[in-house]
Amino acid sequence: MSRAVVALLIAPLALACVSRSAYDTLNEEHESTVRERDRLISDVQRLTIERDGLEEQFVEAQESYEDERIVRTTLASTLSRLKKKADSLDRDLGAERIALMEAATALATRETELVGMQSTYDELVSDLESEVSSGQIEIERLREGLRLHVSDDVLFASGSAELDEIGREVLEKVAGRLAQLNDFIEVRGHTDNRRIRGALAKRYPSNWDLAAARAARVVRLLEERGVPGERLAAVSLGSNDPIASNDTADHRAMNRRIEIRLEPRDEPAPRAESPES
Repeated sequence: MSRAVVALLIAPLALACVSRSAYDTLNEEHESTVRERDRLISDVQRLTIERDGLEEQFVEAQESYEDERIVRTTLASTLSRLKKKADSLDRDLGAERIALMEAATALATRETELVGMQSTYDELVSDLESEVSSGQIEIERLREGLRLHVSDDVLFASGSAELDEIGREVLEKVAGRLAQLNDFIEVRGHTDNRRIRGALAKRYPSNWDLAAARAARVVRLLEERGVPGERLAAVSLGSNDPIASNDTADHRAMNRRIEIRLEPRDEPAPRAESPES
């Protein structure tokens, strides 16, 4: 056989061998590709599941955050309200403490006034011992001050608003003590209920007028003896505040009277000078 013929016979066999090897290679690559595809599909499925889980966790986290935000907002509002209430309570407690301090101060001041009033009472009783003993003057402690009750018969002549000598002496004793005080002094004129008649009625048309004139005369004497005028007032009650019925001469005499009322004031007492100075 010629060499050419042999070559022609061998060529298809060689080509068949080469094609089989390439096929096997391609087949392996295909199977590898399929396996890689399957792995990637599995990874995609796993990652999808993880993504879905993360999305659920994210949603839950958002809901939890919103819940926490609502709780924080509610707590902040509650805290603000409680702080305002605490501040209000602090203010109330502060005001209460101030009120208690003021009340304590007022009580201490009042106790001092009462001590001073007791001293004034004792001194007046001592100064007017003979007049008090004889019943010409009554001195009474009141809840808010003192009251001096002086019969008109001691101070004035019958039907007159002019002080007689005895009345002047009595009032000068009273004025000397009152000038040293800081109390407001109200002088009240009282009469019985008998109508003023005759010539006296021309000067004093009514019991109001007579009581007012007598109260004013006492006030003028107190001022003359050193009691400041801004601390004095004259008041007429006429026959409208009797302390006894007007059915007898003795009772009517009781109703004809001058009352001197002392009412404590808040300002400190000025140092009074002697009327003779």
